[in-house]
Amino acid sequence: MEKTLQVLNDLERNGALGRYAIGGAMGATFYIEPVLTFDLDVYVALPQKGDLISLTPLYEALKGRGYTIEEGECVNIEGVPVQFLPAYNQLLEEALSEAQEIVYENTPTRVLRAEHLMAICLQTGREKDRDRIRLFREEAKIDAGYLDGVLQRFGLEEKWRQWTQ
Repeated sequence: MEKTLQVLNDLERNGALGRYAIGGAMGATFYIEPVLTFDLDVYVALPQKGDLISLTPLYEALKGRGYTIEEGECVNIEGVPVQFLPAYNQLLEEALSEAQEIVYENTPTRVLRAEHLMAICLQTGREKDRDRIRLFREEAKIDAGYLDGVLQRFGLEEKWRQWTQ
């Protein structure tokens, strides 16, 4: 995965994508026991033209490096299937802007905060997201005040109560 992150860092430096951070199940593994996942979810800020967000310039930059888009919109980068997810709403924009700087092996990268990962689970609302929230509550160090603020800002307090009682 380190080579994959090096490619992402290079794409960011060269402007093919804006700020990025690891999310999804792989992002969760920085806080809780690993769960089965088949790809690396990478939230990205992309250049916009009006109201449209397009992955095309990013995919073109990747094609220029010899990478191909596979089934399910993943790009195999150095052996790791990567799914690029635009930060398309305010929760994801905040999560991306407040992602934690980390070093994976010897490569700097970012991972979404646990509190934002939990809020994204609530917003997405799948059964596996409910399970992931349970794991976060049992295993991760969560800043309860910060989480409360995220839940309030994005109107997720009621869903939190429903899922955690």
